[in-house]
Amino acid sequence: MSMSTSSWFLEGRGLKVGYGGRPVLEGFDVRLGYDEVLCLIGHNGAGKSTLLKALFGLVAPSSGEVWLEGKPIRSLNSRFMNANGVAMVPEGRGIFPGLSVAEIMRLGFWAAGIKPADQQARLEWVFEILPMVKRFYNQRAGTLSGGQQQMVSLGRALLSQPRCLLLDEPSIGLAPKLFQDLMGPIKALQQERKMSILIVEQNVKEALKISDRVIVMKSGALIKEGAPAEFSDNTALMELY
Repeated sequence: MSMSTSSWFLEGRGLKVGYGGRPVLEGFDVRLGYDEVLCLIGHNGAGKSTLLKALFGLVAPSSGEVWLEGKPIRSLNSRFMNANGVAMVPEGRGIFPGLSVAEIMRLGFWAAGIKPADQQARLEWVFEILPMVKRFYNQRAGTLSGGQQQMVSLGRALLSQPRCLLLDEPSIGLAPKLFQDLMGPIKALQQERKMSILIVEQNVKEALKISDRVIVMKSGALIKEGAPAEFSDNTALMELY
């Protein structure tokens, strides 16, 4: 267990976030526990991606705070989050198609501030979790399938050996079987390393299988929270959308 006084690893408190003067989130609270997989579901435009970006320091809230391990973050940006054990896999993979996988990983080392002496060991560790990545390590990312690109994106996020992963719709463009293949290693890693994971997902059925808790968003507000079992009934889910 962490020595932190807080039982929450990552918190958003009273977050107000908008674009061009239009609020997407207003006074939004969210909490992610240590060693917890939290699934965030909701219709398109509910503000799910905006919330993840705000928590990771990619968009600045106009008010509210992000807390990490029981302390408010004063200068929130993605580099700070990376350095403090939080990694994000963005929606749409965020991969440059013209670069080789090796070059993408080198960029990942740089972004996460990993010392050259540690880089090979980190890479080998990622290959253990996602052996497929080793197979196409020297290929250009643009030549890979959607599932392979998603593995690269995840592998890059894992280079920093994060204690917390923010996953923004990892199933987009993937066949259900491929998504299962991806979630298997993530869940195993989460259990082994006691990671905290916040996953935004449209493929609710698969996401519920690995989640400890579910929150539902609608129009920038949290409308329901509960255990995965409460959401396994499709009709209940449909009513929320």
